[in-house]
Amino acid sequence: MDKFVIRGGNPLVGTIRVSGSKNSALPCMAAAILTDEEVVLENIPQVRDIETERKLLVAMGAEVELGYGRAQHRTTISCRTISDPTAPYEIVKTMRASSLVLGPLVARMGVARVSMPGGCAIGARPIDLHTKGLEMLGAKIGYEHGYIEARAERLKGAHIVFDKITVTGTEDLLMAAVLAEGETVMENCAREPEVTDVAALLTAMGAQIHGAGTSTIEVKGVEKLHGAKHRINPDRIEAGTFLVAGAITGGDLLVAHCNPAHVTAVMGKLEECGVRVEVAGKDLVRVRGDGALKAADISTEEYPGYPTDMQAQYMALATQADGTSTVTENIFENRFMHVQELVRMGANIRVDGRTATVRGKTPLSAAAVMCSDLRASASLVLAALVADGESILDRVYNIDRGYEHIEEKLRGVGAQIRRMGNVFQGKREPEMAAL
Repeated sequence: MDKFVIRGGNPLVGTIRVSGSKNSALPCMAAAILTDEEVVLENIPQVRDIETERKLLVAMGAEVELGYGRAQHRTTISCRTISDPTAPYEIVKTMRASSLVLGPLVARMGVARVSMPGGCAIGARPIDLHTKGLEMLGAKIGYEHGYIEARAERLKGAHIVFDKITVTGTEDLLMAAVLAEGETVMENCAREPEVTDVAALLTAMGAQIHGAGTSTIEVKGVEKLHGAKHRINPDRIEAGTFLVAGAITGGDLLVAHCNPAHVTAVMGKLEECGVRVEVAGKDLVRVRGDGALKAADISTEEYPGYPTDMQAQYMALATQADGTSTVTENIFENRFMHVQELVRMGANIRVDGRTATVRGKTPLSAAAVMCSDLRASASLVLAALVADGESILDRVYNIDRGYEHIEEKLRGVGAQIRRMGNVFQGKREPEMAAL
């Protein structure tokens, strides 16, 4: 099982490149099911979740070519033949985003059989918002042997109001609605850039969508979609993680190939903490952590608020800030699993329900710690970068799910980090995974 060995103390200096967003790439790969023509996606990150999605599509009968290096992180997907419209438990259990094939399958094939996702390490991610919306679009939903079965001769447009904001629910029903007969209006939609990214692909495929990126999306269904080429957005969470890395290490870091508009909440919070942050170009953000860090409170919210996927990273930063910071988690009820590992490194953190109180500045010391989920793993990397001594991070397959060769990128800007064990393509599959 792979481990990271990190010796802290080096400021990060130089330029670090952001990869494509895996949370955009996954629904875009699922959207390829909606056409029998080729879909080409560029800027695909080389991370474990993409390989899992490839396995899922291939299991259904699709042809998927993943290319890196000379192929410039491109994947070509042909769903000309879908021989088995099933998302099996063996794949869904490793990545809950696998459920995003539900809407596209029933829209194009008239039937979908998707394993119930089961438990999630960071909290509940109910799929009932997906199935409720599909029923409003005319699908018949059944449950048997741990699987959701959806059937419809052809979906019909409907007026859908989400009970709560859901990114994957918005994406799934958007993909279903583009082939539905008539018009669909969806309200209380997620506004995340990942939603606008999949909408941009669908539009390139011939869908008629208005309002993506707002709380109300209108879709006029079409008979058929065609192939398209689309470039995936930069990963805003990876960009935010690197911004915090530059700040926490007292570095001078250029975060390149990002979209500054997607990380405004993170940049604003860093500035509140006394960090110098500036947009240095259309896809460049510079962060300088050459001053004392000051405590500040955060409260996670749906986009464009402060992202839940950056909560753990901010907590690592807060341990090095003068004063007391309050971190309130409003999205997931169990997203403080990194706290005990940070405490093992010397952090002073107290958790009360959905609120964590961080008292800084506390010196961190190296320790052996466990990576419990994707973003928790990132926070432990950040803490280890400033800890005294050599930390060992176990179960880094979690970080491999969403960060492309993070150790190589960080080493390129001065971090002392190395990987022990086999690389992530070594076929291990964790059972509990979080986006």
